[in-house]
Amino acid sequence: MNSLDGIRVLDLSRVLAGPWCTQTLADLGADVIKIERPGTGDDTRSWGPPFLQAEGGGESQESAYYLGANRNKRSVTCDISQPAGQQLIRELVPHCHVFIENFKVGDMARYGLDYDSLRAINPALVYCSLTGFGQTGPYAPRAGYDYAVQGMGGLMSITGERDDLPGGGPQKVGVAVADLFTGLYSAVGILAALRHAERTGEGQYLDMALLDTQTAMLANLGANYLVSGKVPGRMGNAHQNIVPYQVFEVAPKPDGSADHIILAVGNDGQFAKFCQVAGQPELAADPRYVKNADRVRNRGELVPILTQIMATRSKADWLAALEAAKVPCGAINNLSEVFDDPQVQQRGMVTEWQHPLKADLKLVSSPLKLSATPVRTDLPPPLLGQHTDEVLGELLGHDAARLAQLRADGAI
Repeated sequence: MNSLDGIRVLDLSRVLAGPWCTQTLADLGADVIKIERPGTGDDTRSWGPPFLQAEGGGESQESAYYLGANRNKRSVTCDISQPAGQQLIRELVPHCHVFIENFKVGDMARYGLDYDSLRAINPALVYCSLTGFGQTGPYAPRAGYDYAVQGMGGLMSITGERDDLPGGGPQKVGVAVADLFTGLYSAVGILAALRHAERTGEGQYLDMALLDTQTAMLANLGANYLVSGKVPGRMGNAHQNIVPYQVFEVAPKPDGSADHIILAVGNDGQFAKFCQVAGQPELAADPRYVKNADRVRNRGELVPILTQIMATRSKADWLAALEAAKVPCGAINNLSEVFDDPQVQQRGMVTEWQHPLKADLKLVSSPLKLSATPVRTDLPPPLLGQHTDEVLGELLGHDAARLAQLRADGAI
């Protein structure tokens, strides 16, 4: 049994924000029907290398990017630019609880698949649109991409090394966080709308925008600006509101290369413990550094002192001593080290899937761990159109002759 058993999602999204949302819903048990263009499918199927290596060798057409965002779904090919394809979507809507799309503003109305058209068919339908800038405002007609939104939404102005230091300048985050957060916020909104629909029988429209989400993601820095009126800048690996809370270089590795750790002192008690471990208890008593607010104001004097101290011991020495003293700290792992980490392994953050092309496909797991309704692990990311006949037969009763006619019409 899964949390969202009985919920069916008609998913007309592609690339990342929408598929990340529907993958979350699918992990929780929803039956997600992924609608894809015949012949090409989701854009990310071709976003490689790397591509999946099939059993017996040879590179498949399944990109790692696509595989990472589409587990637990069923793939149906349908050309919504064709009238027969549009009609097929309308026939599926009464069998679904959620409809999600990330086309440009106005495209769905052009196809007769907008919210007003579909709620006339299914009044309880939860309809979610994901766009770069939302359905309203001067930017609504624009296409929106994560990279641009990270810049427009202020994230790149606070990410990266300080301008006065080597390597300074704006920097995007290493993964598409505006897409990913928009997907997660969309999943939360859909669950809330489903709860409302259960109580009232009334569906609703969710207007989700990457720029809205990116603005919300500014979190404490957005609040800092609104409260103070001061525009925060880039701080590299340092924290705007806490000191010391940053990366420090430690003694070199045995091969002479540089090594680093994260020191994340979150309160004054932890700072006192750190000073004891560092053999500098007098720092914790210095009135310039006793309170975090004082350390923030005086970071220019304190951080160079800490930089010299941290360089005297190896990463292993620091981590062992700081962890024993319960001072927050951490290594900076590459992805090989992440997936070799015993904690990551014990938490089951890699799952093996029985993919049609590879019997032991390894993918990153869902982080959701529910005691009574654990996430699904039964459907590997589907091949393009893998479930077309199954879904149309199951939900619409289409037989082989009808499926052949739809193919001849170019609808599927």
